[in-house]
Amino acid sequence: MYKRFIYVLLVVALSTQLFGKKTIIKMATLAPEGTKWHGMLVEMGQKWSEATNGEIVLRIYPSGVVGDERDMIRKIRIGQIHAAAVTTEGLSELNQDIYSLIIPLLFDDWDDVDWIRERLENDLIQGIEESGFKLLSWTDVGWVKWFTKDPLKYPEDLKGMKIFNWAGEYRTLQLWKKGGFNAVQLASIDILSGLQTGLINAIGTNPMVALASQWFGLANHMLDMRWGLLTGGIVIDKKIWDRIDPEYQDKMMAAIAEIDQVQREKGRYLDSESIEVMQEYGLKVQELNDEELQYWKDYVEEWYPDIRGSYVPAEIFDKIVALKKEKDLLDAANGGN
Repeated sequence: MYKRFIYVLLVVALSTQLFGKKTIIKMATLAPEGTKWHGMLVEMGQKWSEATNGEIVLRIYPSGVVGDERDMIRKIRIGQIHAAAVTTEGLSELNQDIYSLIIPLLFDDWDDVDWIRERLENDLIQGIEESGFKLLSWTDVGWVKWFTKDPLKYPEDLKGMKIFNWAGEYRTLQLWKKGGFNAVQLASIDILSGLQTGLINAIGTNPMVALASQWFGLANHMLDMRWGLLTGGIVIDKKIWDRIDPEYQDKMMAAIAEIDQVQREKGRYLDSESIEVMQEYGLKVQELNDEELQYWKDYVEEWYPDIRGSYVPAEIFDKIVALKKEKDLLDAANGGN
């Protein structure tokens, strides 16, 4: 009788281990703790836990503690972490075509972004998944603007500055050099110290990022021009994702879609609020008139032959430029609305 009782206890204990085991997903991000983007990931983790009866646990490593975005992708591949919320820099490690989304001065507004990305999305996602990752979400961070220590108005002004360039990203480094600019490779977690020491004095980033990271305190001049789109995504090792119950997968994706909808409706329009806050603390904003903006666009278009095929693969470059021209014609036909 005693042996039978022990046997039953062992069976119960083993069943608890097999069926009650939680899946812990370790996710890294550069987003500082307490920021809006970190809060979105926390909310996502809570929704996942609720939707899966606590069986999926999201453990977030914020503020670049795991390393830069390239480090995150590498550590996912060797199994040290399982997922990451990254920008174009990290996504490009999985599919170089992602660089097409940050061609300078390509997009004029969010309508351009949605219209063009919708027509490229399937190919971009396929490229990511062929590298062994599952794209859970596109994340629109916002528009990239130039933050500099000295006033900036024309491309020639930027040529005299030391521009932040992601460490390990040699394609952009060579591209800057071809354009006659001076770029300095640096890990993103070293940007603040780089500004303090004068190693860099210009950085293209989103206003909300500049505010959250306090970079604007040192680079306190902002050129109010949409230099590019800062987009990103949440990716997970496909091997880990495929182990999750399909029913839970559907619920997890539904939770992400809900958060994404709020982000697209509200979050992508918060740049102006961040700029206003920074202006209260001394940020100086340089605005451009239509003629000055067109000067920048013409200047960058002359740079396109260097971008095509080296930084952005030629096929996707031609496709996205053609889509932008098509969108401009549609806008013109609709009276610019």
